[in-house]
Amino acid sequence: MPKRLEEMQRDLWTYLLLVWITCIPYSSTAPFANQSRSLQSGATAGHRGPNEGQRILSRAKRGWVWNQMFVLEEFEGPDPILVGRLHTDLDVGSKNIKYVLAGEGAGTIFSINDKTGDIHAMKRLDREEKAEYTLMAQVINRDTNEPLEPPSEFIIKVQDINDNSPQFIEGPYVASVPEMSQVGTSVTKVTATDADDPVYGNSAKLVYSILEGQPYFSIDPNTATIGIALPGMDREIRDEYMVVIQAKDMGGHMGGLSGTTTVTVRLTDINDNPPKFAKNFYDFVFPEDLGLGKPGGKVKATDKDVGENAKSIYSIIGGNEKGVFEITTDSQTQEGILMIKKPLDFEMQKHFNLTVEATNVRYGPTGPYKDTTTVRIAVEDSDEPPIFTRPTYVLEVHENTAINTVIGVVTARDPDATGSPIRYFIDRHTDLERQFNVNVDDGKITLAKPLDRETDMWHNITVTASEVRNNSQISRAIVAIRVLDINDNAPEFAAEYEPFVCENGKPGQVVEMVSAVDKDDPIQGHYFEYRLVPEMLNNPNFTIKNNGDNSISILTKHDSFRRQKQEMYFLPIIVTDNGNPPMSSTNTLTIRVCRCNKEGTIQSCNLEAYVLPIGLSMGALIAILACIVLLLVIVVLFVTLRRHKNEPLIIKDDEDVRENIIRYDDEGGGEEDTEAFDIATLQNPDGINGYLPRKDIKPDLQFMPRQGQHSGPNGVDISDQSERKKKLKRKGKKN
Repeated sequence: MPKRLEEMQRDLWTYLLLVWITCIPYSSTAPFANQSRSLQSGATAGHRGPNEGQRILSRAKRGWVWNQMFVLEEFEGPDPILVGRLHTDLDVGSKNIKYVLAGEGAGTIFSINDKTGDIHAMKRLDREEKAEYTLMAQVINRDTNEPLEPPSEFIIKVQDINDNSPQFIEGPYVASVPEMSQVGTSVTKVTATDADDPVYGNSAKLVYSILEGQPYFSIDPNTATIGIALPGMDREIRDEYMVVIQAKDMGGHMGGLSGTTTVTVRLTDINDNPPKFAKNFYDFVFPEDLGLGKPGGKVKATDKDVGENAKSIYSIIGGNEKGVFEITTDSQTQEGILMIKKPLDFEMQKHFNLTVEATNVRYGPTGPYKDTTTVRIAVEDSDEPPIFTRPTYVLEVHENTAINTVIGVVTARDPDATGSPIRYFIDRHTDLERQFNVNVDDGKITLAKPLDRETDMWHNITVTASEVRNNSQISRAIVAIRVLDINDNAPEFAAEYEPFVCENGKPGQVVEMVSAVDKDDPIQGHYFEYRLVPEMLNNPNFTIKNNGDNSISILTKHDSFRRQKQEMYFLPIIVTDNGNPPMSSTNTLTIRVCRCNKEGTIQSCNLEAYVLPIGLSMGALIAILACIVLLLVIVVLFVTLRRHKNEPLIIKDDEDVRENIIRYDDEGGGEEDTEAFDIATLQNPDGINGYLPRKDIKPDLQFMPRQGQHSGPNGVDISDQSERKKKLKRKGKKN
């Protein structure tokens, strides 16, 4: 490959060199001619300007002559490649002219012969790195280095060669297309890029082709659009394809460079396959006591499609006329789950044949896809609990019915072939007050306590039935007992009425409207009859009037009601209902007499009205009460002072203040010793308490001697002691 590329470059270089040689005379002459013309036109303008009144135009003299410069990229040789030649009309063979080159790459990439003006490329150039170079050329005096001409700018362009292969920047690609797509259906589009010059030659002109992936896919050579080339591509057979795409430059001709990429094409699913049951017959055994809603068996239809296209729903389309079974779809496993909606009965039906259908959720191109299978179900006999003749019983009984009266019967049977006897019980959690009983053998329900409709109108109890042979088999039934009404309650007033009559009332005035209530609830409704008690039939004060709506009005007969005369009136009324037998009660109205204004509004019904007419005002009453209280205070103070004045003084004078020391030398006489020694007697020589000291005790009295007194051997004043003894003896004789 490198050798072939080298030969191609050598051939191209030879071709360009021939073109260069051929075009040199024309390219050199043309600038010279143009330059001569420019000089001439400049001189002509200078001569006729003053004569014709025109402005003198000046133009810088340009003496450069060169051809358009190009250099071939990627060229490598033993010598630098000649790019072009610079020439000025000042160069007439003089040796003092020197060519100078400046700008991009001057001296490194490009060099100039300062004598001839030839420009050479000293390095291999790459157009993809830099496509052109801008340089400045100038001619100077070789000896003095003074510029002979102003500098001129020129460009060296790098000519492209096909040295870059196409690249798929976005590859590799992944695309998808629905299965069974028609021929020509677009799959995806790929794009390749070429770094070569798209303007020069065919180096960047690309052509696309498929290297791998035929005959399934095709590609447009210019647009690179990949499409379906084979009809009936089935995802269920093959769902993925690897396609290799080639992009070749030089228009696809020989010698062009190429690049490849891969496109992974996946076929997406469409609903083109029906569900399919694995078996034509499914056999299941359902126990007779299988609970409602419990799964009994599973069926499954598989679908070659995937995702939503593979989902199916199941239904029973035959053999389920009684609605015993139902089937649901498990969204996770896509299985059909068979369950029962109604209880199974082995004794009634032992086998079922069901037709089950699986239908796709999504419709296919030709409509919904479906499949059917047969499900055979055998019912297995089980020991079933007793069955009541009815799930709920409603019984009626009149209130106050006698105890042990039979109010109804519940019946249950064993559905099994063995026919076990049944026993009945009442669930006492539903009959906490034990108002009912049930016969264990025949299910008769009787009263255990009297019932009162006004207390409970309904009673709900649960009766259980169990097999004698197997107590674990229990069933329940609800028994609702309605208590019927009998007329056992007398009517009574509907409220606590507080009627009143005004002193200035008129005859026939309505005092109160009275109605009655009855706890009983007769079928025909309530009707009450009101009447006064027999002894009040000729009541001179009030009468009653029937309003026709089970209520009456109390009316006055005169206008002479006075509180001074009578404050309250009692009006007994008999109320009778229409029951069988009728019930009645006597209710008494208490009617007060009150003082009212002209509009009939109560002003006062209190006793204060009787006091005011006497002539005493409220202030006078308060003054009287204040005087009474003052008198009571004075009396209390007097009694207190009086009692305080009569209290005896224990110490009569200062002379009696002395210390007594008493010594007892014998025992007391116990309970028989009634003349106990009293210290108060010693302190009070006058005997104010009426007692004398005991004679059998000789107290040792020691007194502190005072000034002017005579003391005995023990320090006791003898004169005072003798005098005191005399006084005590005299008082003892008086007592």
